[in-house]
Amino acid sequence: MGKEEKKEKDKWDKVDIILKPVGGLLTAIAVSSLGLLGTDYLKKKEKSDMISRERMQTMESNVRLYSELMSKREEAESALRKDMFNSIIGSFLRPESALFEEKVLNLELLAYNFHESLNLKPLFGYLKKKLTVYEGKDKDEYALRLNKVASEIAKKQILALENAGDEFSRTVVFDRFHQNPEGFPLPDGTITIEGIERDFRIVVLEVDAGAKEIKVRLEVRTPKGSPGEIEVNVTEFWIGYFDFPMIDNIHLSHDQRCALVLTIFEESSANITAVGFPGSYASLKEKPHYQEIIQNLLKSK
Repeated sequence: MGKEEKKEKDKWDKVDIILKPVGGLLTAIAVSSLGLLGTDYLKKKEKSDMISRERMQTMESNVRLYSELMSKREEAESALRKDMFNSIIGSFLRPESALFEEKVLNLELLAYNFHESLNLKPLFGYLKKKLTVYEGKDKDEYALRLNKVASEIAKKQILALENAGDEFSRTVVFDRFHQNPEGFPLPDGTITIEGIERDFRIVVLEVDAGAKEIKVRLEVRTPKGSPGEIEVNVTEFWIGYFDFPMIDNIHLSHDQRCALVLTIFEESSANITAVGFPGSYASLKEKPHYQEIIQNLLKSK
């Protein structure tokens, strides 16, 4: 028994002698591998961070360059528009500038370039009045040009506004109006802006065929928060070819606007378009009230 125990012990001693160096070697290999893996990970992370920083710096540089280019472009465009505006307005103020062709051309330039920020109705009215006493053979041509540019500007503004709001059109038949001269109501319409639904009622009060203008009464009904409670806005005004919705509009609650536009005026009928839109789409001169600004800020929050 003693000899067998001794042999068994010697065998395990030999195994222990062999495994000790192997275990140390394996431990060294494991530690070395972990070190290499850690170093490789840190290098990759450092490289990734460096690439991210370079991309961020490149993006910031591109944004800064784009901002500078846009700023310079806007400054150049503003200077050009300022010079153009001063030159065109000066032609209307100079008494020696008597050529009607020049005045019509300048009005066209003003309308196509500044219709979103200027109320050009007085200039249109001024040229229309001058045209009544004009005796040139091209009188009808000038009248057509005035109506054409006004119609195109109105259509441009309606297209821009209806993308953000809503609209509907109604036709006025003059024979039917003459049967109800005290007031001819058109079919009611509904306009929904930013989830707020309003009912519109248009009543034709007068028709001036010579001036191609129509006097209307506009009633706008808006449901309030309480059931059965309705806010009513009633306004009477004239509309013609020279009334543009971005400029000539009516203030509504919740910083919204509405306008009526005369798009067609013929011998037997006329077409009226009602358009509603957010106040932010009105012209630059139409600034929101402080109460509306506070309401918008609270709603955004």
